[in-house]
Amino acid sequence: MAAVALAVFSLVTTEMLPVGLLTPMSTTLDVSHGTAGLAMTLPGIVAALSAPPLALAAGRRDRRPVLCWLMALLAAANLATAFAPHFAVLLGARVLIGLAIGGIWPIAVGIAVHLVPERSAPAATSVIFGGIAVGFVVGVPLGTFVGGLGDWRLPFTLVGLLCLLLLVALAVLLPPLPSHRPVRAADLPGLLRDARLRAGLLVTALLVTGHFSVYTYLRPLLESVTATPPGLISSLLLVYGAAGVAGNFLAGARAHRAPGGTLVGVSVLLAGSMALIPAFGAAPVAPWILLAAWGTAYGGVSLSAQGYVARAAPEAGDMGSALFISVFNASISLGALSGGRIADGGGLSWLPWFGGALVALAPAVLWWTSSGRGAPDPDPPPGAHRESGFRSFRARRISPRLPAAKSLSTGCLGRMRPATPMGRAGEEEA
Repeated sequence: MAAVALAVFSLVTTEMLPVGLLTPMSTTLDVSHGTAGLAMTLPGIVAALSAPPLALAAGRRDRRPVLCWLMALLAAANLATAFAPHFAVLLGARVLIGLAIGGIWPIAVGIAVHLVPERSAPAATSVIFGGIAVGFVVGVPLGTFVGGLGDWRLPFTLVGLLCLLLLVALAVLLPPLPSHRPVRAADLPGLLRDARLRAGLLVTALLVTGHFSVYTYLRPLLESVTATPPGLISSLLLVYGAAGVAGNFLAGARAHRAPGGTLVGVSVLLAGSMALIPAFGAAPVAPWILLAAWGTAYGGVSLSAQGYVARAAPEAGDMGSALFISVFNASISLGALSGGRIADGGGLSWLPWFGGALVALAPAVLWWTSSGRGAPDPDPPPGAHRESGFRSFRARRISPRLPAAKSLSTGCLGRMRPATPMGRAGEEEA
């Protein structure tokens, strides 16, 4: 379990290192901040496009060797980034990182159920997702600090070496991980017909796009808008990451029971903490408070959004995870790209408003879904069993006729009532 969490840590650190190193990278490679942001955009695009095909290609293969090969690719891509002589070469290496992300994420998301008893799976999943938060709290700030001491290439070299060590650990420590459910392309149209699944993917897109439209350019934003000295950037990122670790575990237990309600909470906190930066970010302690709130909120996004999608399509297996990862990484790219265009065109101060507005749309989508206009409420009452997917949608459309049939059979025509959400209670009243 620890090896998988560290693999997730290395994956997140690799993907997010340009956030803390964007300024020296753009200076050394002689490109603008917006252009340097392509180092964040490109891996997300590649991961989004490659996740479903890689899940299909894996089929029923043992996931352990697949994971090891992908870790080897991640190590090579980090080392290629570190020694890239030109920006074009660096982008080529980031394409390889995107392929590794698209393959590793769907496996890591669902691996907990293979490593621990079923009752411990939610806690184990929180530990694995904790690698995301630790990547922010340790990986990105530490990479920023190391890059400030020497050269921005050094952090990528160190992460590449870490990936090689993790490759050995995964090969030795992981048990065989056969896939018990084949992934088929024919399953995709049926999954996308599920309204709750579509709502979960849309909410994921809004949250991640809004977040990364600002977070990708956090260093220049703090330097210009809040007048934060460069020496404090790594400390602020450390506060952000520590809050993210706390947010991950605070959201973990609740996200398993009520992912929809958890998503509403993190959306409100995330939108508010970003949107307040231009107005209050220059105050003495405001950046520390706002980044702590921002980190706490975003720390719960991955786990609660994945929980929402998994509850919408529990039988989708790796294909459901691949869809989630595809949307998640496409949204990282879209956020980094749109943020770069806004930064180069209108200025960095517009980014928090743009990102906050996108995130603020997520609760509206969740309200539309839970109100029955878009899809049924994803949070069933305690003790209730609910099927999901297209079969549950059919059941909800057919079940209202059952109490009426019961009334006809007993002659109680005058007391016919429409079905209640709990069909058994409706029959007892009839």
